[in-house]
Amino acid sequence: LSAFYRELRDMIQVTNVLYAYPSTYETYGNIDFGTVKGFTISYDLRRTGNVSFTANYTLQFANGTGSSATSGASLINTGMPNLRTLIPLSYDQRHALTATIDYRYSSGKDYNGIFLFGKPIFANTGANLIVSAGSGTPFSKQSNITQEAASGINDRSTLSGSLYGSRLPWSYRLSTRFNKQFDIKWEKNNGATKKMGLNVYVQIQNLLNTQNIISVYRATGNPNDDGYLSASASQSEINSKNSPSSFTTLYEMAVNNPNNYSMPRMARLGITLDF
Repeated sequence: LSAFYRELRDMIQVTNVLYAYPSTYETYGNIDFGTVKGFTISYDLRRTGNVSFTANYTLQFANGTGSSATSGASLINTGMPNLRTLIPLSYDQRHALTATIDYRYSSGKDYNGIFLFGKPIFANTGANLIVSAGSGTPFSKQSNITQEAASGINDRSTLSGSLYGSRLPWSYRLSTRFNKQFDIKWEKNNGATKKMGLNVYVQIQNLLNTQNIISVYRATGNPNDDGYLSASASQSEINSKNSPSSFTTLYEMAVNNPNNYSMPRMARLGITLDF
Protein backbone atom coordinates (compact mmCIF):
# COMPACT_ATOMS: atom_id res chain seq x y z
CA LEU A 1 0.00 0.00 0.00
CA SER A 2 1.30 3.46 -0.85
CA ALA A 3 -0.11 6.98 -0.76
CA PHE A 4 1.06 10.06 -2.62
CA TYR A 5 0.52 13.81 -2.50
CA ARG A 6 2.02 16.26 -4.97
CA GLU A 7 1.66 20.03 -5.12
CA LEU A 8 1.94 21.93 -8.41
CA ARG A 9 3.00 25.54 -8.02
CA ASP A 10 3.98 28.38 -10.36
CA MET A 11 2.75 26.52 -13.44
CA ILE A 12 2.68 28.50 -16.69
CA GLN A 13 -0.64 29.93 -17.87
CA VAL A 14 -1.66 32.58 -20.41
CA THR A 15 -2.85 35.75 -18.70
CA ASN A 16 -3.97 39.30 -19.43
CA VAL A 17 -1.90 42.32 -18.45
CA LEU A 18 -4.66 44.84 -17.81
CA TYR A 19 -4.29 48.60 -18.27
CA ALA A 20 -0.88 48.22 -19.90
CA TYR A 21 0.34 51.02 -22.19
CA PRO A 22 -0.68 51.42 -24.93
CA SER A 23 -3.20 48.58 -24.53
CA THR A 24 -3.96 45.41 -22.63
CA TYR A 25 -2.01 42.41 -23.93
CA GLU A 26 -1.65 38.68 -23.31
CA THR A 27 1.45 36.97 -21.99
CA TYR A 28 2.46 33.95 -19.95
CA GLY A 29 2.83 33.93 -16.19
CA ASN A 30 3.59 31.46 -13.41
CA ILE A 31 0.15 31.62 -11.85
CA ASP A 32 -1.39 28.12 -12.02
CA PHE A 33 -1.41 25.71 -9.10
CA GLY A 34 -2.91 22.33 -8.29
CA THR A 35 -2.68 19.13 -6.28
CA VAL A 36 -2.48 15.44 -7.19
CA LYS A 37 -3.23 12.95 -4.43
CA GLY A 38 -4.30 9.35 -4.07
CA PHE A 39 -3.17 5.88 -3.12
CA THR A 40 -2.06 2.67 -4.83
CA ILE A 41 -2.66 -0.96 -3.89
CA SER A 42 -0.14 -3.39 -5.43
CA TYR A 43 0.17 -7.16 -5.37
CA ASP A 44 3.23 -9.03 -6.62
CA LEU A 45 3.36 -12.82 -6.85
CA ARG A 46 6.94 -13.74 -7.63
CA ARG A 47 7.41 -16.67 -9.97
CA THR A 48 5.90 -19.77 -8.43
CA GLY A 49 6.48 -22.75 -10.63
CA ASN A 50 5.75 -21.42 -14.09
CA VAL A 51 3.54 -18.49 -13.10
CA SER A 52 4.14 -14.93 -11.96
CA PHE A 53 1.42 -12.33 -11.37
CA THR A 54 1.30 -8.61 -10.62
CA ALA A 55 -1.66 -6.29 -10.14
CA ASN A 56 -2.14 -2.71 -8.98
CA TYR A 57 -5.04 -0.33 -8.50
CA THR A 58 -4.69 3.45 -8.21
CA LEU A 59 -7.24 5.95 -6.95
CA GLN A 60 -6.25 9.49 -7.91
CA PHE A 61 -7.60 13.03 -7.53
CA ALA A 62 -5.92 15.64 -9.75
CA ASN A 63 -7.27 19.18 -9.39
CA GLY A 64 -5.85 22.53 -10.44
CA THR A 65 -6.53 25.88 -12.02
CA GLY A 66 -5.32 24.86 -15.48
CA SER A 67 -4.41 21.70 -17.36
CA SER A 68 -2.04 23.32 -19.86
CA ALA A 69 -0.36 26.63 -20.58
CA THR A 70 -3.27 27.76 -22.79
CA SER A 71 -6.29 26.25 -21.03
CA GLY A 72 -7.32 29.70 -19.77
CA ALA A 73 -7.17 31.41 -23.19
CA SER A 74 -10.93 31.26 -23.88
CA LEU A 75 -11.70 32.77 -20.49
CA ILE A 76 -9.36 35.74 -20.70
CA ASN A 77 -10.36 36.42 -24.32
CA THR A 78 -13.80 37.32 -23.02
CA GLY A 79 -12.26 39.87 -20.66
CA MET A 80 -12.61 37.69 -17.57
CA PRO A 81 -9.77 37.22 -15.07
CA ASN A 82 -7.86 33.97 -14.79
CA LEU A 83 -9.55 31.06 -13.06
CA ARG A 84 -8.53 30.72 -9.43
CA THR A 85 -10.81 27.83 -8.49
CA LEU A 86 -9.67 24.21 -8.40
CA ILE A 87 -11.30 22.02 -11.05
CA PRO A 88 -10.47 18.51 -12.29
CA LEU A 89 -7.42 18.52 -14.56
CA SER A 90 -7.74 17.05 -18.04
CA TYR A 91 -5.66 13.99 -17.05
CA ASP A 92 -7.61 13.33 -13.85
CA GLN A 93 -8.27 9.60 -14.15
CA ARG A 94 -10.05 8.55 -10.98
CA HIS A 95 -9.54 4.77 -11.23
CA ALA A 96 -6.77 2.81 -12.95
CA LEU A 97 -6.29 -0.97 -12.77
CA THR A 98 -3.54 -3.07 -14.35
CA ALA A 99 -2.85 -6.80 -14.03
CA THR A 100 -0.17 -8.96 -15.68
CA ILE A 101 0.08 -12.75 -15.66
CA ASP A 102 3.11 -14.50 -17.11
CA TYR A 103 3.43 -18.25 -17.78
CA ARG A 104 6.92 -19.43 -18.72
CA TYR A 105 8.94 -22.62 -19.07
CA SER A 106 12.58 -22.76 -18.01
CA SER A 107 15.29 -24.91 -19.60
CA GLY A 108 17.57 -27.71 -18.54
CA LYS A 109 16.72 -29.60 -15.37
CA ASP A 110 14.08 -27.00 -14.43
CA TYR A 111 12.01 -27.72 -17.54
CA ASN A 112 8.62 -29.29 -16.72
CA GLY A 113 6.83 -29.01 -20.04
CA ILE A 114 6.01 -31.31 -22.94
CA PHE A 115 8.68 -33.42 -24.66
CA LEU A 116 8.46 -34.28 -28.36
CA PHE A 117 10.85 -36.95 -29.65
CA GLY A 118 12.79 -36.43 -26.46
CA LYS A 119 13.17 -32.70 -27.06
CA PRO A 120 11.86 -30.01 -24.66
CA ILE A 121 10.00 -28.10 -27.37
CA PHE A 122 8.75 -25.37 -25.01
CA ALA A 123 12.06 -24.69 -23.26
CA ASN A 124 12.63 -20.95 -22.72
CA THR A 125 9.13 -20.28 -24.03
CA GLY A 126 6.53 -18.09 -22.39
CA ALA A 127 3.43 -16.00 -22.76
CA ASN A 128 2.00 -13.11 -20.83
CA LEU A 129 -1.33 -11.37 -20.68
CA ILE A 130 -1.78 -7.73 -19.70
CA VAL A 131 -5.21 -6.45 -18.67
CA SER A 132 -5.77 -2.74 -18.06
CA ALA A 133 -8.85 -0.69 -17.28
CA GLY A 134 -9.37 2.93 -16.39
CA SER A 135 -12.15 5.38 -15.75
CA GLY A 136 -12.69 8.23 -18.17
CA THR A 137 -10.97 11.59 -18.00
CA PRO A 138 -13.06 14.77 -17.67
CA PHE A 139 -14.36 17.07 -20.39
CA SER A 140 -16.57 20.16 -20.46
CA LYS A 141 -20.03 19.53 -21.84
CA GLN A 142 -21.74 22.17 -23.98
CA SER A 143 -25.45 22.95 -24.17
CA ASN A 144 -25.71 24.03 -27.82
CA ILE A 145 -25.11 22.11 -31.06
CA THR A 146 -22.13 23.24 -33.12
CA GLN A 147 -20.92 22.05 -36.51
CA GLU A 148 -17.76 20.25 -35.40
CA ALA A 149 -17.07 18.16 -38.51
CA ALA A 150 -16.94 21.13 -40.90
CA SER A 151 -14.00 23.48 -41.32
CA GLY A 152 -14.20 27.26 -41.49
CA ILE A 153 -17.31 27.42 -39.30
CA ASN A 154 -17.10 29.93 -36.46
CA ASP A 155 -19.61 28.58 -33.92
CA ARG A 156 -19.45 29.58 -30.28
CA SER A 157 -20.15 26.89 -27.71
CA THR A 158 -22.02 27.42 -24.45
CA LEU A 159 -20.87 25.59 -21.34
CA SER A 160 -23.32 23.15 -19.78
CA GLY A 161 -22.74 22.56 -16.08
CA SER A 162 -19.23 23.12 -14.74
CA LEU A 163 -15.79 23.08 -16.33
CA TYR A 164 -14.62 19.47 -16.75
CA GLY A 165 -17.84 18.40 -15.08
CA SER A 166 -18.48 15.41 -17.39
CA ARG A 167 -16.53 12.19 -17.85
CA LEU A 168 -15.57 9.94 -20.72
CA PRO A 169 -16.57 6.26 -20.41
CA TRP A 170 -14.29 3.61 -18.96
CA SER A 171 -11.67 2.06 -21.23
CA TYR A 172 -10.48 -1.55 -21.31
CA ARG A 173 -7.48 -3.11 -22.99
CA LEU A 174 -6.16 -6.66 -23.31
CA SER A 175 -2.73 -7.38 -24.79
CA THR A 176 -0.58 -10.49 -25.03
CA ARG A 177 2.94 -11.54 -26.00
CA PHE A 178 4.41 -14.94 -26.93
CA ASN A 179 8.15 -15.47 -27.15
CA LYS A 180 10.79 -18.20 -27.37
CA GLN A 181 14.50 -17.92 -26.62
CA PHE A 182 17.07 -19.84 -28.69
CA ASP A 183 20.64 -20.13 -27.45
CA ILE A 184 23.20 -20.09 -30.25
CA LYS A 185 26.70 -21.29 -29.37
CA TRP A 186 29.90 -21.45 -31.39
CA GLU A 187 33.59 -21.85 -30.76
CA LYS A 188 36.14 -19.17 -31.46
CA ASN A 189 39.60 -19.84 -32.92
CA ASN A 190 41.12 -19.94 -29.44
CA GLY A 191 38.69 -22.69 -28.37
CA ALA A 192 36.51 -20.43 -26.23
CA THR A 193 32.74 -20.89 -26.46
CA LYS A 194 30.67 -17.89 -27.44
CA LYS A 195 26.92 -17.70 -26.81
CA MET A 196 24.22 -15.49 -28.28
CA GLY A 197 20.50 -15.35 -27.52
CA LEU A 198 17.94 -15.21 -30.31
CA ASN A 199 14.48 -14.22 -29.08
CA VAL A 200 11.48 -14.56 -31.40
CA TYR A 201 8.23 -12.98 -30.28
CA VAL A 202 4.68 -12.22 -31.38
CA GLN A 203 2.99 -9.30 -29.68
CA ILE A 204 -0.71 -8.47 -30.05
CA GLN A 205 -1.91 -5.17 -28.64
CA ASN A 206 -5.61 -4.61 -27.99
CA LEU A 207 -6.29 -8.31 -28.53
CA LEU A 208 -10.10 -7.96 -28.48
CA ASN A 209 -10.00 -4.92 -30.81
CA THR A 210 -11.92 -2.85 -28.24
CA GLN A 211 -13.09 0.57 -29.43
CA ASN A 212 -12.03 2.64 -26.45
CA ILE A 213 -13.29 6.21 -26.60
CA ILE A 214 -10.63 8.84 -25.94
CA SER A 215 -12.50 11.92 -27.16
CA VAL A 216 -16.14 12.91 -27.68
CA TYR A 217 -18.16 15.78 -29.07
CA ARG A 218 -19.06 18.02 -26.17
CA ALA A 219 -22.71 18.57 -27.12
CA THR A 220 -23.68 14.89 -27.34
CA GLY A 221 -20.98 13.04 -25.43
CA ASN A 222 -20.64 10.66 -28.42
CA PRO A 223 -17.47 9.99 -30.44
CA ASN A 224 -19.28 9.69 -33.80
CA ASP A 225 -22.06 12.29 -33.67
CA ASP A 226 -21.91 15.99 -32.86
CA GLY A 227 -25.70 16.37 -33.05
CA TYR A 228 -25.69 18.68 -36.06
CA LEU A 229 -27.48 16.42 -38.56
CA SER A 230 -30.36 15.60 -36.20
CA ALA A 231 -30.80 19.07 -34.68
CA SER A 232 -34.02 20.83 -35.74
CA ALA A 233 -32.17 24.13 -36.17
CA SER A 234 -29.88 22.56 -38.79
CA GLN A 235 -32.55 21.15 -41.14
CA SER A 236 -33.13 24.30 -43.19
CA GLU A 237 -29.40 24.73 -43.78
CA ILE A 238 -28.96 21.06 -44.71
CA ASN A 239 -31.89 21.19 -47.14
CA SER A 240 -30.39 24.26 -48.84
CA LYS A 241 -27.36 22.26 -50.02
CA ASN A 242 -27.12 21.22 -53.68
CA SER A 243 -27.54 17.60 -52.62
CA PRO A 244 -28.75 17.20 -49.03
CA SER A 245 -28.35 13.40 -49.12
CA SER A 246 -24.74 13.62 -50.34
CA PHE A 247 -23.98 16.29 -47.74
CA THR A 248 -25.46 14.10 -45.00
CA THR A 249 -23.46 11.05 -46.10
CA LEU A 250 -20.18 12.95 -46.31
CA TYR A 251 -20.82 14.69 -42.99
CA GLU A 252 -21.48 11.35 -41.27
CA MET A 253 -18.14 10.10 -42.59
CA ALA A 254 -16.30 13.21 -41.43
CA VAL A 255 -17.88 13.36 -37.98
CA ASN A 256 -16.90 9.76 -37.20
CA ASN A 257 -13.31 10.76 -36.56
CA PRO A 258 -10.97 7.78 -35.96
CA ASN A 259 -8.88 9.97 -33.67
CA ASN A 260 -11.73 9.77 -31.15
CA TYR A 261 -10.86 6.11 -30.55
CA SER A 262 -7.77 4.36 -29.24
CA MET A 263 -5.57 2.26 -31.50
CA PRO A 264 -7.21 -0.89 -32.95
CA ARG A 265 -5.75 -4.38 -32.72
CA MET A 266 -2.11 -4.43 -33.76
CA ALA A 267 0.12 -7.51 -34.21
CA ARG A 268 3.91 -7.38 -34.26
CA LEU A 269 6.38 -10.10 -35.15
CA GLY A 270 9.92 -9.43 -34.03
CA ILE A 271 13.39 -10.83 -33.36
CA THR A 272 15.91 -9.62 -30.81
CA LEU A 273 19.55 -10.63 -30.42
CA ASP A 274 21.38 -10.66 -27.09
CA PHE A 275 25.16 -10.97 -27.18
